[in-house]
Amino acid sequence: MTGCVIPALVLLIFTPARRGRRQVARWGAKTFFSLIGSPVRLEGTDQLPCSPCIVVANHASYLDGIILTAALPPNFTFLIKHEMARLPLAGFLLKRIGSEFVDREKSSHRNRAARRLLKAAARGDSLAFFPEGTFDDTPGLRPFQLGAFSSASWTKLPVVPIVILGSRAKLPSTSWFCSPGSLSVRICPPIDPMAHDSALALVRATRGVMLEWLGEPDLAPLEEEPVAERLRGGPLLPDGSP
Repeated sequence: MTGCVIPALVLLIFTPARRGRRQVARWGAKTFFSLIGSPVRLEGTDQLPCSPCIVVANHASYLDGIILTAALPPNFTFLIKHEMARLPLAGFLLKRIGSEFVDREKSSHRNRAARRLLKAAARGDSLAFFPEGTFDDTPGLRPFQLGAFSSASWTKLPVVPIVILGSRAKLPSTSWFCSPGSLSVRICPPIDPMAHDSALALVRATRGVMLEWLGEPDLAPLEEEPVAERLRGGPLLPDGSP
């Protein structure tokens, strides 16, 4: 694996253009999964719009960000929780490929991140979110934060649900070592945010599609919905992910 990691690191350091660095990261991610015997199988690639969009994916493992890097074209900006920026190697690499970082506990930081994401969308970037915000070993789709869906409502960009299968078993949250097993990414049809009258309605539509393909239980309690509904029409509130 060092045969792909070290060249990728060197290229990420010295490649001047961000799009070029993202292409290097994509190559490194795809090579990594090939070397460990689990190339990422893509399904539904024809569903991914050529124009800017907002991708939302389930989150079950530290591998998920690398999986999406391997699966998505290099025009995607990822939103990452700010703790990752402090990690010496991972933080540096994430910054080099143009990831955005957000502290969800500080409204001023969320709003600054929102403005940066809007600028990224304006220059033609697509955006990638893990709206669950975190993960553990419990199978199921956790409650969504509204950031990605508020962003979609404000920008009118389509929401593309993505389902990652196999990553929880491949690298559980309690392990540092990958287990045998296959990995696949299902890209679902885009959802038009203008067809839904609130960010919460967009959340429900997206969750329904993802749960259909995920084959895991819905872990979002119904009593949380009124809390989310109060954010309707409010400012952009970006999510983060490990």
